[in-house]
Order: sequence, then structure tokens, then C-alpha cells
Amino acid sequence: MFLYEICGSWMDHPFMNTQFLLKDSADVDKIRNSAIVAVWIDTARGAEAKLNKAEGEPADVSNVSETSRPIEALANSSSLEATVDLNEEIARAATICGQAKEAVTNMFREARMGKAVAAEELEPLVAEISGSVMRNPGALISLARLKDKDDYTYLHSVAVCGLMIALARQLKFDEPQAHEAGLAGLLHDLGKAAIPLEILNKPGKLTDTEFEKIKSHPVRGYEMLIEGGSVGEIPLDVCLRHHEKTSGRGYPDGLDAASLSLHAKMGAVCDVYDAITSERPYKNGWDPATAIRKMNEWQDGHFDEPVFQAFVKTVGIYPVGSLVRLDSGMLAVVNEVSHGNLLAPIVKTFYCTHRNVRLPPGVIDLAASAQRIVAWESPANWHFPDLEELWSGIDQHAARQAGAA
Repeated sequence: MFLYEICGSWMDHPFMNTQFLLKDSADVDKIRNSAIVAVWIDTARGAEAKLNKAEGEPADVSNVSETSRPIEALANSSSLEATVDLNEEIARAATICGQAKEAVTNMFREARMGKAVAAEELEPLVAEISGSVMRNPGALISLARLKDKDDYTYLHSVAVCGLMIALARQLKFDEPQAHEAGLAGLLHDLGKAAIPLEILNKPGKLTDTEFEKIKSHPVRGYEMLIEGGSVGEIPLDVCLRHHEKTSGRGYPDGLDAASLSLHAKMGAVCDVYDAITSERPYKNGWDPATAIRKMNEWQDGHFDEPVFQAFVKTVGIYPVGSLVRLDSGMLAVVNEVSHGNLLAPIVKTFYCTHRNVRLPPGVIDLAASAQRIVAWESPANWHFPDLEELWSGIDQHAARQAGAA
């Protein structure tokens, strides 16, 4: 077999390379006896594939589904283009996040008081978020990910708004449609205003009764928006359907792929990505690269495959903030996604694994460099306290408090 990638930290395995033809039984034993829990195998490059090729027959990869391939297989170029660099946009994005958090907090407060939601008042905010995403898709989306557990409900709506707009652009929506998708993202979790805060913020496992209350929020939000009477079909649809799955095992109605709109499928992907990369009362968030890989591994009909592939092209194989290892032995944090080559982002190097020392940060555009990424790294294995500061230029505490600025 051809070993395409060893999942996890380079410290977990005894091999110098992470890509090689696995033909020695001793190497198989090393894998089994190490801390490795998963590997990717490239069936098109193994010994059997080479034998088929030598015999003039194509390798049979018909049983390999698109989602079972390494995430790098989705790394076609993106249609998104940044007009300003991330460092220039990040300050404006922080201000927009602060304004958005205040607006969404007020919306939830009024909804809890039984007041009708005036969604039209959010239109200028959606336009501001859209403008930031147009200038640089990674700035606001990545900054909104850095939220305190107490801010999750509010800034989650802001993050999903930005993700929906960016994904809509990737899918070639026109401006009015992209705006509606963004408004849908901002309103999708409104029904959580009807859920008691002690359940929303519970740090431990929910009881079955509590979880049933959580599962009621799509319907409750839909009812609130209907009562307000000021939103169109797209926000209503995403609010009601963002927890449906293409397999038919979602809620509230268990609809399958054929019954779900494109906007609902978009909402499902954007909602999950921000949820699993955010700090929650009951769990720590995954780093962005881990989240993308995990979502790619879910083959239970969770996401619509074309929508997920478009989403990967939106945020990148290695999203902003990802920790990666270069073939030079340097560790780097992804500073900006290169949408012309999703495997070659702009990174900021800061650590040498050969000497185990921190170095002055240096920016490298991998698209114009001989260096390349050989592995993603889990921040949990390294405990660097300033990863967020490295890519954002804002100290970590300030970045996580951006919503309150």
C-alpha cells in the first residue's frame, strides 16, 4: 500500500517521511505499536495499482468514494479573491464583530421578552459583514471564531453569517442572493432565545429532556420569524432546516437530500464548522484544519457533498489559524489562504522542530516557495499560547474579546 498521510503529530510515529510505499512488515508493526490511530492510503499508487498499470489495465478505484479520499483531493482552486490583505482587514473586522455582537444580543434579548423580531433592522449589518468578506474572506470569519464561551450564541450567528456569504460567493450567487444567505446565517439560531439559559450554557451532558428542548429551537425560531413578518423564504428555510441531514437523520422533520434546499444544505455546513471550532461551555473547540478533516471523514450523510466541497474551497484545506509543519522542519501558522492554490497558503513560521526553539516570525508565501506543508499539527500537542496573535496581530485575549469592542 502507498501510505499517503499519517494522521496526528509527527512525534507520534517513528518515520522520517509521511508518504512512502508500505512494503516492509516491520514498518507495519511499527505503525501498530505506535500512537498512530489512523492513516490515509492512496489506492492509485500502491503495488496493486502499479501491477495493473504494468499489465495495461487501469487501477480499480471505483469503490473509493469522494469523501473517503484525503482532504487534499478537494484542493482545486477557489473562485474567491481577497482585495486587501488580512492584516489590513482584521481591525475593521474586529469593529464589525463588536457591532454585530451588540445587535444580535439585543435581538435575542427582545425575542426573550416576547417582542417581534424586526429583521429588516439587521440589513445594514449584513451589508457590513458582506463588505468585509468581499475584501478578505478570512479576516472576519476567522476572528469571529475566537469567542468566549459566554459569547458563543451571539457571535456564532455572526460567524455563520460571514461563512454563508463567503460560500454563496463561491457558489456564484448574485449579490441579492448572497445577502439573503448572510441574513439567514445571522438569524438561523434565533430559536435559542426560547431555550432557558441554564440549558444553553450547561457545562455538562444534557439530559434527554434538555436535549429535546434544544432540538426545538429551529421550529421556535421559524415561528418567531413568521410572527415578525419581515424576512423572505431563504432565512425562514435555513432557520428551520439547518439541523437536517442529507441522510434524513436530522431534525426537526428528518428530511433527506432530495427534500432540502441548497440554502438549507449550506446552513448545515456553516453551522457545524463554526460550532466545532468554537469554545463551548461543555467542550473545547477543534482547530480549523482538524475541523475540516473531521467533517470530510463524516460519511453518514451529514452534508451535501458538492456543498461541502465548495465550503472547503471557501475556507481552505488549511484555514487561517491552522498550525502546520513544513518540509524544512519549521512550524508555521496559516496567515492567509491562497485561493489559487489551497495547498499553498501564506504562512508565518515561528518554531524550528530540529532545534526545538522559537524563532522570530517570518512570512512565507508557499505558492512562490520551494517549501511545502507536509503535515497539519494539533495545537493541543504543542501548547503555544500565542497562535491567535501570530496570524491576527492581536493578542489572544483581545482577539477573543473582539466581540465586545
